[in-house]
Amino acid sequence: MNPTIQAVTERVRRRSESSRAAYLHRIRKAAGDGPARGGLSCSNLAHGMAASGRVDKTALSDSQAPNIGIVSAYNDMLSAHQPLETYPAQVKRAAAEAGAVAQFAGGVPAMCDGVTQGQDGMDLSLFSRDVIALSTAVALSHDMFDAAVLMGVCDKIVPGLLIGALSFGHLPTIFVPAGPMVSGLSNKEKAQVREAYAAGRVGREELLAAESAAYHAPGTCTFYGTANSNQMLMEFMGLQLPGGSFVNPGSNLRPRLTAEAVRRVLSLTRLGDSYTPIGEIVDERAIVNAIVGLLATGGSTNHTIHLVAIAKAAGIRIDWQDFADLSSAVPLIARVYPNGIADVNHFHAAGGLGFAIAELLDAGMLHGDVRTIMGDGLDRFCVEPSIDGDGIAWKSAERQSLDTEILRPAGDPFDAEGGLKLVEGNLGRAIVKLSAVAEAHHTVEAPARVFRSQEELTRAFNAGELERDFVAVLPYQGPCANGMPELHKLTPYLGVLQNRGFKVALLTDGRMSGASGKVLAAIQVTPEAVHGGPIGKIRDGDRITICARSGRLNAAVPDIERRPEPAYDLSPGHSGMGRELFAVFRAQACDAEAGATIFGGH
Repeated sequence: MNPTIQAVTERVRRRSESSRAAYLHRIRKAAGDGPARGGLSCSNLAHGMAASGRVDKTALSDSQAPNIGIVSAYNDMLSAHQPLETYPAQVKRAAAEAGAVAQFAGGVPAMCDGVTQGQDGMDLSLFSRDVIALSTAVALSHDMFDAAVLMGVCDKIVPGLLIGALSFGHLPTIFVPAGPMVSGLSNKEKAQVREAYAAGRVGREELLAAESAAYHAPGTCTFYGTANSNQMLMEFMGLQLPGGSFVNPGSNLRPRLTAEAVRRVLSLTRLGDSYTPIGEIVDERAIVNAIVGLLATGGSTNHTIHLVAIAKAAGIRIDWQDFADLSSAVPLIARVYPNGIADVNHFHAAGGLGFAIAELLDAGMLHGDVRTIMGDGLDRFCVEPSIDGDGIAWKSAERQSLDTEILRPAGDPFDAEGGLKLVEGNLGRAIVKLSAVAEAHHTVEAPARVFRSQEELTRAFNAGELERDFVAVLPYQGPCANGMPELHKLTPYLGVLQNRGFKVALLTDGRMSGASGKVLAAIQVTPEAVHGGPIGKIRDGDRITICARSGRLNAAVPDIERRPEPAYDLSPGHSGMGRELFAVFRAQACDAEAGATIFGGH
């Protein structure tokens, strides 16, 4: 085991000792003896199976027949979740064939950041994760279930489902994805059209045509943003069938994987051969493995928030220093857009997650001695599925990359370090994603230009006011200010200016997309402006330094924290598009480094 990986894991274990022990005590007490519904009154149980057919009622009345609770993020507007429409019927059929029952326990909301980018609805995006966690808890609260099958794909959905499931950590749980859409217009071409539109060289008609050619079919978007990073994490944590993350919807393999997931989770119940609750799988080693996977593949910056919240739900405490220390040791072995030109379909074809996990295990970068849904040992995830009659067979994953421009061995990586950096100084602490940023742009020192919104920056760009070096500062974008929206709308404009030879960067207490691109961005600044963070006290012209190499984040302003905070009215962003309903979330959320969650307070 790499000594840095071991040291960080041990530090996390010591830090989490009391909270993890309390969590394990709670879930072990909840497990009890036998199926939970055995403790329900006759009236309770009758309500819980009133709508079931005769065969299922008989099985549910017998406490020896396992019952699976299905929780799904299906809706037919969003491409990633539309394929999930038929999954509950597939799960029920597979459960019946195994002598079990499956009930649709509940649905959770699934919103798409791609639809809401730059819109008022984006202010609900991050908090939707906690709503999903709450919805998952409500779905499972009937206490009728011996196991859970969770269906979700995109940005906040998988973290929310996992946080909710960890509150029911005594239940064996498996994640079932839908897979990415087949490749359309390349991500590189799409980005070029976006920049051309921002520069005024093409119109809206050309932009819409390009976007529609890129996002064109059922399935997850094909770039390596938060959604596809979610799928990677579920495999690295041992919660999803190996090799199944990037199998396209509509393929013959996809429904077989869903049926296999049912068989697998049934084997993990107290009525199966090896009881394996999710709360026992998600331990300190699994969390560190997840961070290593994120760093090695150049995954989404959003997971520097989500993984903190997920760990907290399992009684485990991590922080950004853990990410930074691990990043110093973990090699970057994948280049998938926006960190390269390939999409996730190309990544999967080159060897995919099976190759990546095998390489990192061999290099001592992962804890192999973990529990998973496949049994003990992460080496069980160095395989890939194939069709075998009505089921699937497992074969060893590729041990050589089929395209070294996309996927490389750990001994010959794209970079000796991972794709994320921690920067800190008199402006606080922030995350920088470097895997898509050219080395020439790893440091930017320039005057600040403060904006109160993405629209204000866009207007300044269109007016020709930004033809110079500057650091775009967007304060009051944190979780307690307005819900911490992604500011991905800025990427094309800053990209155009960088292409013109200007030194530009972004500094914000908001988020960037999981598709954070080629412009240096220090994001998720904590403390946030609304809590008196110095980022809210920056003025136009202040000299700002963001240096990913040295880890510096400074304003050349003595005692900036003592500056008076400028008056700023946040109320216009607190109503409309449902935002008034989330006042309690804004009031309760902790800072970004603590997970930006309402669970656990400030």
